[in-house]
Amino acid sequence: MPMQPWFPDAKLGVFIHYGVYAVGGAAESWSFYTGEMTHEQYMKQLEGFTASKYDPDAWAELFARIGARYAVLTTKHHDGVALWDTGHRSLDVVRDTPAGRDLVTGFVDALRERGLKVGLYYSHSDWNHPDYPSVRHVRPGEPPSPYSHAEPGKEDPAAWERYLAYRDGQVRELMDRFRPDLLWFDGEWERTEEQWRMDELAELILAGNPDAVLNARMLSHGDYATPEQGTPLQAPEGPWELCLTINDSWSHRPQDRDFKSVRQLVRYFTETIGMGGNLLLGAGPREDGTIPEEQIERLEGLGAWIGRHTDAVYGTVAGLPAGHHYGPSTLSADRRTLYLVCFDAPRDNVSLRGLRNEVKRVTVLGTGTELGHHVTGGLDTVPGVTWIDAPAAADLDEYATVLAVELEGDLDLYRGTGRD
Repeated sequence: MPMQPWFPDAKLGVFIHYGVYAVGGAAESWSFYTGEMTHEQYMKQLEGFTASKYDPDAWAELFARIGARYAVLTTKHHDGVALWDTGHRSLDVVRDTPAGRDLVTGFVDALRERGLKVGLYYSHSDWNHPDYPSVRHVRPGEPPSPYSHAEPGKEDPAAWERYLAYRDGQVRELMDRFRPDLLWFDGEWERTEEQWRMDELAELILAGNPDAVLNARMLSHGDYATPEQGTPLQAPEGPWELCLTINDSWSHRPQDRDFKSVRQLVRYFTETIGMGGNLLLGAGPREDGTIPEEQIERLEGLGAWIGRHTDAVYGTVAGLPAGHHYGPSTLSADRRTLYLVCFDAPRDNVSLRGLRNEVKRVTVLGTGTELGHHVTGGLDTVPGVTWIDAPAAADLDEYATVLAVELEGDLDLYRGTGRD
């Protein structure tokens, strides 16, 4: 299926990891899998999950205000605790926690009321389901786990069939009830594509919504790449999204104080969209459903920067390859305006190399101040360097200044090695 046009132009999404793991500030699911806490301690968190201040309208208002175009909610992480009232039940917050209600419907409705696209996260793996550790696919050098793999010689094909029926039933519920615009899968590494029956799962999903976008953790059925926690040095082929935490944790962990600054988030964001990707920025609510103030502050800081530079964000495509400008850039959809991002205050000039086009004018985005420019050098087919006058201090943005370079004609770049 061709990529839905809303996705590559979304630029920013919010990734909400919300679940029982927020009660004790534990790492989502992994804390019992890796032994950070016992399984008993982890599951005891069910008793403290209240969602007492859960307000999806407030979430959606925040997401829309910062310029996000979509959001993704963890409907079921690897711990198997579903956030909706599932009829294919292992564990869910409706029956197994004091929250006592479906938490997905309000999220979906609130996003749609504000015109945001709905993303639902679902883990292929379920480390609490009794039928899950019934087959094996352990990566080289990785020890098997009793939560995820059958011991040698103890595979149970019938149990695995039951598990796949459970998974398919839950995914069908998500499609039928919520018709998500995007499904964000995870946990795929524990089995092969054949074991997961990805062909059948993709068919089930697209029957429910043929326009649904699927991430790469649907393996060969994925529509876009999902690098995690680090901006790639080369853009993945095709559409892609960087998923990134605000601190070092996906879920609410009050002891994790290693927050990225707004300036760092602006850098991550512009470097990502400059290579044609989206940024899916993580937020981890407390167990009561409130998003910590430190996270809101950073989301709003990034959103304020986006609000001052919308022309350089929405309706753009990947900008210049490395080497033409010392910073990221984006290009208008008509390929006639370059947006150059400058993280530091230019001391003299901003150089633009390899540009064959004549420049009509250069302005500072946000203030409209026009900057002088001239070209030096160049020989035959090798263009000279376009020098743009440095903006004055009053025109500099606190986090990143953007210069709009209007071109004569479509962008035309020289990529050669120079005259011999």
